[in-house]
This record gives sequence, structure tokens and C-alpha cells, in this order.
Amino acid sequence: MQHKHIFRSIRITLWGIAGVLACCLAGCSKDFLDRGALDAVTNESFWETEAQLEQAVNGCYAYLKGKNVVDMEKLADNAIYPPMSDYLAISTGNYDFTLGTLNSEWANQYAGIRRCNHFLENYRKAQGIRDEKMNQFAGEVRFLRAFLYSYLSFFFGDVPLVTNTLNIGDEQVYGPRTPRAQVADFILQQLDSAAAELPVSYDAADLGRITKGAALGWKSRVALFYGKYDVAEAAAKAVMDLNEYHLYTAGGANSYNELFSHKGRLSAGANKETILARLYLIDVATHNMSRECQVPDQTSRFCPTQSLVNTYLCTDGMPIEKSPLYNEGAQQEYADVFENRDPRMAQTILAPGAEWGGKDDGDQDAAPSAIFNLPKFNSDKKGCVTATGYYFTKYVEVSAVGTYNKDQNDIHIMRYAEVLLNYAEAREMQGKLTQADLDMTINLLRDRVGMHHMILSELAAWGLNVREEIRRERRVELALEGQRYFDILRWKQGSLLAEDVKGMKKAFVPGYMQPYVESVPVDADGYMIVNSNRRFVDPKNYLWPIPLTQVQRNPALGQNPGWE
Repeated sequence: MQHKHIFRSIRITLWGIAGVLACCLAGCSKDFLDRGALDAVTNESFWETEAQLEQAVNGCYAYLKGKNVVDMEKLADNAIYPPMSDYLAISTGNYDFTLGTLNSEWANQYAGIRRCNHFLENYRKAQGIRDEKMNQFAGEVRFLRAFLYSYLSFFFGDVPLVTNTLNIGDEQVYGPRTPRAQVADFILQQLDSAAAELPVSYDAADLGRITKGAALGWKSRVALFYGKYDVAEAAAKAVMDLNEYHLYTAGGANSYNELFSHKGRLSAGANKETILARLYLIDVATHNMSRECQVPDQTSRFCPTQSLVNTYLCTDGMPIEKSPLYNEGAQQEYADVFENRDPRMAQTILAPGAEWGGKDDGDQDAAPSAIFNLPKFNSDKKGCVTATGYYFTKYVEVSAVGTYNKDQNDIHIMRYAEVLLNYAEAREMQGKLTQADLDMTINLLRDRVGMHHMILSELAAWGLNVREEIRRERRVELALEGQRYFDILRWKQGSLLAEDVKGMKKAFVPGYMQPYVESVPVDADGYMIVNSNRRFVDPKNYLWPIPLTQVQRNPALGQNPGWE
């Protein structure tokens, strides 16, 4: 029975238009090849039953982001894969409006929006369906439409706000963009509507469907992005007051890491932290996340940066620049970097002595094993190579590293930890933050891993800025979850993206491995410079350019400032 439930929940998020079309037409005598696509089906014969509506809703779920959420980590300064890619080009600021990712993001979001619009125009035609179920379906689709518009507005700013199904020839197809503020207001309004329509939870058969908490939680994220701190605070608190979610603690001291393993999947039953996830299942749909982090015969696709490593506090709650527990000058070897640090560091970034799937590491004195000792820089196809000297262990299921595209781990899009962070940040931005607020939010995150509390009086005594420390906490807790780039944009810290990307100290590379890093330059402190010649032009790079393909189709779209 459990497999049946898992399959249904996976099916919800994975059916594309072909799958939905096939289901819609099953049992019909006319050859399905003679039928139009689902988006063209508008007759009364389709929009009749609850099963048909559910099939149409499931088709909208196909546009919920999945592993791409994690891939977007490479847009910022937490992770890098040095070979040139679209995300690296965006991160470095060295690209223009012809970049393929720009158009694919634009086109994919609008394809999903069109499908959502089509559903919302037609679902009321069905008869004999309980109002509760009708509202649920509408709420799910309203959320998904708001979700898609969120990314469009985050990336491009002003975008066409389309709330009906457009066809070629409609005047609106060639209309101008809608101001970003108006789009943001629409997103928030739709999330309010969705929250009112959606249930707090589902039974096991509907695992993975969008809930009231997801709508409110996403509202808090969007409101934070647009500086509506009172709205973000209220939405986050509404999630907290549902009493439906709590931090994952089933793994004891290792719970933070375990949440992102197969043990932390929603279907495993112990996870009440994840509010929204893209679910995967062997033989239905999988991804390649674990292998990409520790691919045994190539370079890791996700190499943690020295900037991320330096962000982790020491166990006394102080930054490495201030803590007596961290003496950079006294460090003699690679493992010293991990000593006396926030436990989330070793549960995110692979530390010596940890289990891994990368086979041969950089320790010539030890045979290849399942235990990691030193980073590898020589590309001999015998083990995982790192560009920075670091590897991720978060999101890595070691058993999935040795296979290609067979990882069935959930991809967490939003979890309760973020809601707590949203609440704390929104309170601080309004000048309302208290120690009680920290104790019910950030200090819960720290308690999970046994980390020193954030205490306002201590921060003041140490000369630390509260706002910056809250931002540090967000970076640490949400590392590798695809949010860092959007945080940098909303905090107006784009200059961080112009800085060189650095890796470990070259001096920590063993002598026998030094020839493989000989050509890598270092900074004044001896840290390897992995990527340079980066730029961030303010305000130009706070928005992506409108894709050339779209401007050619519709000149009325215009172009964002600086990209003309």
C-alpha cells in the first residue's frame, strides 16, 4: 500500500502534458492522435468529473521546480563548477540577452502559467463535486501560478501579467510588461486565496500536494524579497501557528544532514519539517544530485567555496575572525579547518573521516575507501576531483553516488526552518526583534545541532551586527538549497558576486598533489583563486535581460536598464 501512496504522490508532480493528455483520453473510441492537446480541450465533455479535474491539476504540477532549485545555488557564491555554463556566466556577470537559460526560464514559466490559467477558466464547469474539493484544486493551481510568477519577477522584474489563456493572434500576446510591483501584489493576493482554499494536510495517498502552509510560507518568502516585512512576518507567524510543522530531529545529532538523505524523505514518515518538496521515485522519475556532488570519475558539479566555509561560526558562537577557538596561523593541515566549528559545517561540507562515495581521494597513503581523508585534484578517473578543495555531503546519499541518475531523494523547495528564519529577519528589519524572537526561531535551529545560541547581548559585546548575523544564519542553514542568489539580490549585495571565487589554502595540498594545482593562482593569504574576472554592475545585474527571442517576438516588451 505504501508503494501505491508514493507512486500517487510522485505522479502528482511529474505528469507532463503528454501524460495528462493520455489519461484524459483513456477509454475514448476516437484515436487520441486525432485529438488536440489538453490546453486546447475546452468542451464540456472533459470538465465534468473530479477525476478529470485532478488530472488537469496534476498537469500543472509538472511545472513545479525540482532539482533545478539546487542547481541555482551555482548562481551565487556558495558553490561553483568551473567549466563554463549558463549559471556560471550569470554568476560572473559575463553574459548577454542571447544566453539560452534566460529564454528557457521565461518560456517554461509561461508555459506553466498558461496551463494554470486554462484550468482556472474551466474547472467550475464540473458538476456534483464537493466545494471543499473544488476549492482545494483551485488553491493548488493558484499557488502554482503564483510560484511561477515569483521566479519570473525575481529574474526579470517587470513581466507580462497574464491571467487568461492566450492564443496566437490575441492582442495581449504582443502587449507590454506589467510593473513588477503590480505583479508582486498579484502573487501575494493569489497566495492569500490559495491559503484560504487549501487544507492544512492530506492523508498519505496525497503526500506531496500543496498545503495551506505552503501558500503562507511562500508568501513570507515573496514578501521578504519585495521588502514587505510586516506581510512576511505575519505570513511566517501564520505558518508557525498552524502547529503542523516542526524541525526534523529523528537523526539525533546528525538530524540536519539526515533530513536531506533518503531517511528524511516525506514518504519515510518522520519528516514534519518540509513544507513543499518535489518528490522522486525509482522507475518513475529520478535525478542525479548525489552523484553530481561526489562523482567518482570526474570533477564535482557542486564545489563548496572558501567563502561558504568561512561563514560558519566557531562553537562558541563567534566568527572565525574573532573566536579564540580558530587560529588560522596555527593550522597545519586540511582537517584543522573543520575543528571547533558549527556542527552544520561538517553536516554540509565533507570533513575528513566522513563517509563518501567518491572512491579514490587525495590521500596517497590510504587505499581508496568509503572514508574521505583529503581532497583530490588530479583527474585520473579514479576518484572525485574538486576545484576548491571541498565537497558537499548535504544532499548526498552515498549509495546513489555509484549509479547514474538513480537518486530518488526529495528536493526540498521550502521547509519550516526557512519560515523561522523569515520571521526573525522580518522582525529585525522592522526594528522589532527581541531575544524571545531569536529563541523561538534561530535558536531552535541551533539547538538541533547543539550549537551556541544567538544572544543579542553577546552580539553587542562582540561588536557584531545583528542583521548581518541573521543573514549569516540564513546562509548556513539554507546552503545548497538554491536561495543564496535571491538573498544577495534582495539584500542589494551584488558586489559579492564580483569577488574572486576562492578555494582552500594551497599550502594544505600535499606535496605529491601540488603539481596538479601549480598553475592555480593564490591570493595574499595563500587561498587558491578558482574563478576571477567577475563583475556585477549596479543596478544592471540585479535583473536578467529580457531574452532576445522574446523581444524579437514582441518588441513591446522592451529591455531592462543596462541591457539595451
